[in-house]
Amino acid sequence: MTSTTATRTPSLLHQYLVLTKPRVTQLAVFCAVIGMFLATPALPDLWRVATATLGIWLLAAAAFSINCLIERESDARMARTARRATASGQITPPQVLLMAGILGGAGMWILYVWVNALTMWLTFATFVGYALIYTAILKPLTPQNIVIGGLSGAMPPALGWAAMANAVPAEAWVLVLIIFIWTPPHFWALALYRHHEYEKSGLPMLPVTHGMNFTQLHVLLYSILLFAASILPYTVRMSGPAYLAAACLLSGRFVWKAWVLYRHYSDARARKLFFYSILYLALLFAALLLDHWVGLVLSGPAFLAGSA
Repeated sequence: MTSTTATRTPSLLHQYLVLTKPRVTQLAVFCAVIGMFLATPALPDLWRVATATLGIWLLAAAAFSINCLIERESDARMARTARRATASGQITPPQVLLMAGILGGAGMWILYVWVNALTMWLTFATFVGYALIYTAILKPLTPQNIVIGGLSGAMPPALGWAAMANAVPAEAWVLVLIIFIWTPPHFWALALYRHHEYEKSGLPMLPVTHGMNFTQLHVLLYSILLFAASILPYTVRMSGPAYLAAACLLSGRFVWKAWVLYRHYSDARARKLFFYSILYLALLFAALLLDHWVGLVLSGPAFLAGSA
């Protein structure tokens, strides 16, 4: 009995890893990498891609750790997050701060030394925006927290673009806009089927403060706005017809799911929309990259010039 329990007890290393929210971090870093490849007219410097990816990942992990630290009391009241080591007290605030300081400091050093100062400062500003402004101020203050604070979570493509080009042109902000508009329906779908837990947490989430139907309507409205935003890369000639077709298909399915959720709500439909929203963003950015690569390959040998 004792040995069985011991094998099921997460290791301390695993508990620290959970605080960095690996799945969310992976999606954010994936979007940053897409920005890196879209920023160059040829295959980018893969060493810079690797170092920029590592630096951004480390700072993102530090931000999520601080997020868990600040929200440890509300996390303890929610079944979804009660097992986090910060919520249970297995990892103390000084230990989290030490881990976040090491991760964040290493990330900033890597970005400054091996990438560029612009990327370091933009990533640090994103860290402050998410870990402090959003988590500590906006989230407990207003039900529009995810809308106002969504900019920090939308920044990864701009960070990746800055890493390669040492600049953040309009094309990068188009990608930021897509994630910015995607964030509310993505998060509110989760808040809908977890609304009882958010009631216990004390956080003013939209389903708690304004009701389920109001939130369902806003999920639908934002999904329609997301459809329009998703075709902007084609409109501004960042991409071609292949991406446009993919964007219309993926975004159309998003709108349909949001419409069905609005008309016939169930927790199961909200959960499915939440998980589809994650898949949606990954596939949309992958389609953007594939469309970009097809154009580069068709352009001839210049595609390989960047790795020479």
